[in-house]
Amino acid sequence: MPGKMVAVTGQTPLPEAPPGLSVLEAVLERITYANEDTGYTIARVATERTGPDLLTVVGPLLGAQVGESLRLTGRWSSHPRYGRQFQAHSYATVLPATIQGIRAYLGSGMIKGIGPVMAERMVAHFGTGILDVIEHQPGRLTEVHGLGPKRAKKISHGALATSDLAAHAAAGSTDRHPGAAPQNTAICPAGSCQDDAP
Repeated sequence: MPGKMVAVTGQTPLPEAPPGLSVLEAVLERITYANEDTGYTIARVATERTGPDLLTVVGPLLGAQVGESLRLTGRWSSHPRYGRQFQAHSYATVLPATIQGIRAYLGSGMIKGIGPVMAERMVAHFGTGILDVIEHQPGRLTEVHGLGPKRAKKISHGALATSDLAAHAAAGSTDRHPGAAPQNTAICPAGSCQDDAP
């Protein structure tokens, strides 16, 4: 869906997905394990449907950062020891669409100059428009209590440098799939992707 902003809404169908694959939209809460050589990752994610409970996602998630909103394509499976989990084949980062998602994204530490407290203030002041303000009107950040021009500039530069906010805003998402750069290659090993979707 290049060119469109993607809302973080839970599990949704994706017309372009091959038969048998599901799409899960979630916020990456923590990385439990990551193999830098293979890209194999075990992560915990939150969706609107799960509430405070986290889901387990396994697969090639190299490059994904805690706090990012992800659109994961893969299959549901049941591990004999660890239970239900989502086996991701590929993923795309998407800008968060909810107040909670934006607050988590900004407060995750991915953008220099913004911590959880400042993220709360920024979202309280600008609401869901804060990402647009950072991208297009960074001078307005000084409207937030405790945020001066120097810090506003640091945030603006940090957002562009560390999270590619401009690319996200222009394209709606950054896809990471088998055709992407090698570190983001997402190929399910033969025989390991049984579809046990609910």
